[in-house]
Amino acid sequence: MSLLVMDIGGSSVKFAVWEKEQLVDKGSFVTPKTWDEMKQEMVQLKGKIDAKYTIDGVAFSAPGAVNQSKGVIEGASAVPYIHHFPVFFELEELFGCPVSMENDANCAGLAEVWRGAAKGLQNVLFVVIGSGIGGAVIVDGKVRHGKHLFGGEFGYMLLKEDKTFSDLGTAVNMAKRYSKRMELENELSGKEVFELAEQGDEIAKEEVETFYHYLAIGIYNLQYSFDPEKIIIGGGVSSKEGLLDELNAHLAKVVESAKIAPFIPEVAICEFQNDANLIGAVYNYELAFGK
Repeated sequence: MSLLVMDIGGSSVKFAVWEKEQLVDKGSFVTPKTWDEMKQEMVQLKGKIDAKYTIDGVAFSAPGAVNQSKGVIEGASAVPYIHHFPVFFELEELFGCPVSMENDANCAGLAEVWRGAAKGLQNVLFVVIGSGIGGAVIVDGKVRHGKHLFGGEFGYMLLKEDKTFSDLGTAVNMAKRYSKRMELENELSGKEVFELAEQGDEIAKEEVETFYHYLAIGIYNLQYSFDPEKIIIGGGVSSKEGLLDELNAHLAKVVESAKIAPFIPEVAICEFQNDANLIGAVYNYELAFGK
């Protein structure tokens, strides 16, 4: 089976061909400003791919609340023109073959279950930590979307009064807090705050401690809400050296302070980074149509 695989993002659209169990001919183009321009790019890409491969279907990863039963992307995203119309139908007409689509975070989670850090497991949470916190709920090997397609929107969880998991458990907001406390004109990045903490900056150390503390509390809450076999951490901060060790140490403290918790959540770092959405889109296609 040969598939064209596409990952629609706010700044770029990545693509590849799934051929002989691997991604080949990878590339990307700048995300167009309108749907008509997007379709023009896709037509050009289709021509190039058709000249080299016999494509059986097209697998998409996309932002937003993908309603597979209606063939519509609900909600909102950084690509506003892909929402609230029969996008599946238009894409099937454009490509002339079966089309599958799943939310990008769900695709990344599926990639880890299929061939990554959660391979062989059936019940997994995938937590994506970026400017906010999102993710995927995998139960019995399949994505659980929920009644309102908000399954995996872990960042909405309240952790401290009116502060959410996204407010307290991301390196981006950690850096914003540090920059505000230090009255900096230009906000630092999370990476810079981590480095300052390692150099002994006391305010940076406090904010890094806050980040890990609330990340651990959020993970603890997810473990005892869903009881997954494993929780996988993805997103930009997942590549930070030592993150897993620090998180596990803070999880141990949270479990100890809770007293009644019988075990520490099992957490792992995602295996796939840049190709996660593409690989997960392939698996979603196979789940939808068979291999």
